[in-house]
Amino acid sequence: MREITFPYGKEKVTYAFNEEEIAGVLTSSIEEYEPKAGEVELVREAMANPEGSPKLSELARGKKNIVIIASDHTRPVPSKVIIPYMLEEIRSTSPDADITILIATGCHRGTTKDELISKFGEDIVANENIYIHDCDEREKLVNIGTLPSGGECEINSIAYNADLLVAEGFIEPHFFAGFSGGRKSVLPGIAGRKTVLANHCSEFIAHPNARTGILKDNPIHEDMLWAAKKAKLTYVVNVVLNAEKKVIFATAGDVEAAHKKGTDFLFELCGADAVEADIAISTNGGYPLDQNVYQAVKGMTAAEATVKKGGVIIMLASSADGTGGDHFYHQLADEKDITKTMDTFLARNRNETSPDQWQSQILVRILMHSSVIYISEMPDDMVENMHMIPAHSLGEAMDMAKKILGKDDVKVAVIPDGIAVMVRK
Repeated sequence: MREITFPYGKEKVTYAFNEEEIAGVLTSSIEEYEPKAGEVELVREAMANPEGSPKLSELARGKKNIVIIASDHTRPVPSKVIIPYMLEEIRSTSPDADITILIATGCHRGTTKDELISKFGEDIVANENIYIHDCDEREKLVNIGTLPSGGECEINSIAYNADLLVAEGFIEPHFFAGFSGGRKSVLPGIAGRKTVLANHCSEFIAHPNARTGILKDNPIHEDMLWAAKKAKLTYVVNVVLNAEKKVIFATAGDVEAAHKKGTDFLFELCGADAVEADIAISTNGGYPLDQNVYQAVKGMTAAEATVKKGGVIIMLASSADGTGGDHFYHQLADEKDITKTMDTFLARNRNETSPDQWQSQILVRILMHSSVIYISEMPDDMVENMHMIPAHSLGEAMDMAKKILGKDDVKVAVIPDGIAVMVRK
């Protein structure tokens, strides 16, 4: 027997597998990586040796209106570590520049003052000019052209009017943009809602290259990169974090070159080869990332990449906060035939994309590939309404999976943290 532990909410779940039924354990080695220096030192070293770009201090020389795009409250970017050194470098050569920190909310709610203080510290909140982007604030949006996809690209005019636009951010695997970070500071970060919806359209979500860890020929990434360059995002500081949200790697410089350095680093640590499996077990890494079904779709995509078509995915996500959104829930629950739901999504053009449609589309895609047994704290009927099978323990779920497959002799792919690993086919 082999015991494997899975994160679940704020707890851990352990299950004993028969050794012969394990097809493979797919993990990231990011937690074993020993950073070469402390957080501050890593950021300072990256800024001292930028990729494909002069130093920020040189870029800032002579500039009067400088904008730093910063992440919002939904992202664990250690802004207290990054922003002070960006401000320091800018002011070393341009002490009188007007600097605005523009909060990249995308389509999220606005960041509160308490959240800003938690993110930046009281000193920066009290003394710097901070503006919170609102994707629906029409008077603050400016059209900068047409995306490669054909959608209109609107961004915040504060960024558009800057004579130097820079950004902070972090890089992690992303289940349809390939990776977060870099160009995402502009789209979706400071874009208008209709631009975000056009970029997340059903055609692109359905594209075979709109997957975790893929940037080449990924149409979602190509739109994002075009927007960043058109907006003249000149310089970024991006970091890679471990499970404790500590910086283990930093990169700075040109938006494309610096981002590539970070994604190359991540791919080496997080990549795992797919195995042939009847059952794939995944998680969303536990709390706080498994608080709802919406977020748990990300962890399911790792299982989708390795389980056989017609197989079974077992997803552990406590989902203490429920589904994660009414739009998302009803797009699944209001139609019994998931094929019809998918047809509805695919029939919509990019300017007809509904809020949260992309997440629903990915879940429907997974459900059309495999049965999904969902271990959570949610009411069974809500799980069933979303076309999944409720369970409350791994033992129960394994029994269900074997019954669905009609056999006891199964091969299982085990993915203890589905959002930390990139499964390579």
